Amino acid sequence: MPETCTCGSQLPPDAVFCHKCGKPQREIVVVEPEAPTPPPLPPPTPVILAPMESAPVNFRNMDAVKTSLMAAVLATLLSFLPIVNCILAGYFAVLFYRRRIRQSVDVISGARIGWLTGLMAFPMLSAVVALELHSPSVLETMTATQKASYQQVLSVMQNGPQLAAVLAMALVFVTILSTIGGLLGAVLTGRVSPRPRGGNTV
Repeated sequence: MPETCTCGSQLPPDAVFCHKCGKPQREIVVVEPEAPTPPPLPPPTPVILAPMESAPVNFRNMDAVKTSLMAAVLATLLSFLPIVNCILAGYFAVLFYRRRIRQSVDVISGARIGWLTGLMAFPMLSAVVALELHSPSVLETMTATQKASYQQVLSVMQNGPQLAAVLAMALVFVTILSTIGGLLGAVLTGRVSPRPRGGNTV
C-alpha cells in the first residue's frame, strides 16, 4: 500500500481513504452475511383411511340382490340335486357378493345373503316342480308306487289350505338351507383385499 496519495498528501498506515481528497486507497471487500438456514420441515403426517363400511344386506342393497338372484338361478339349474342345490346357492351367493364389493363378509351378513337367495330361489324351484308334475313324459316313466304318490300330490295341490301349508313349509325349508350355505360361505371363504376408494365394482 502506498504511503502517499496521488494528490501528494501523506497517508497514515492502513488508511482506507485519503484524508485530503477522499480517494479510496484499497478495495473494500464487503462480507455478506450468510442467509439463515431454514428450519427442517416436519415429516408429513400419514393419512390413515378408515375402512369402508359395507352396506347392510337387505332388498335395498342392489349388490346383494343381484348376487342372490344369480345364486337363485344356479339353484334352479341344479334342481336335480335337491337340498344340495340350496346350500350351494347360499355359499356361492356369499362368494359372488364378496367379489363384487371387495370386502369381507361377516357371519350375520352371510346368513342374510343366503336367506335372500332362498327367497328368490323358492318361486323358481316351485315353477320347476310344477312343470315336472304336469309333464306327460314324467308320468310315463313312473312306477305304480310313484303314480300313487303323484296322485296324492295332485290332490294336495287341489286343496287350497293344504297347498298353502305345503308351500309355507317348502319356503322355510329352502330358506333355511340357503341360510346354512350363506353361513358356510362367510366362514370358509378367505379374506379379500379392500376395494380402493373411487374404484369400479367387479
